[in-house]
Amino acid sequence: MVDVLNLSDEQLEEVHDYIQWLFPLPSRSAAEPHAPTLTRTEIAAIQADARAIKTLAQAAERMLQFYRQTSWWLTGYDHNHLRITRIIRSLRLLIGQEAAQSFHQAILTLHKAAGAPVNARSLQFWAEAAQD
Repeated sequence: MVDVLNLSDEQLEEVHDYIQWLFPLPSRSAAEPHAPTLTRTEIAAIQADARAIKTLAQAAERMLQFYRQTSWWLTGYDHNHLRITRIIRSLRLLIGQEAAQSFHQAILTLHKAAGAPVNARSLQFWAEAAQD
């Protein structure tokens, strides 16, 4: 099994089937239909497991590092915009509102520093994911 958190930035960009595993949701992924979907029982189990929460927080930090160190995603439209939405939703669901909003704000700071290139629809999806 590959340790996703130790992949290079280039590998994180090139590989497209890990984000649904790192940041699971109760809804099926159109991009990766075989990725797991969470049940209510699984959500509760993750929320109650300190190790799972720590691992999820580490995954979020690694993805923030990726976004800080790369600019591929800082464009009008990019597949990373969907990844960001998923990360924010998963953090909100599994860790809580504060974690989701913190990730969201970090992404918005990077977006603003780059001259605000991301499309309005993606920005709206991120805001909704942080507030749901």
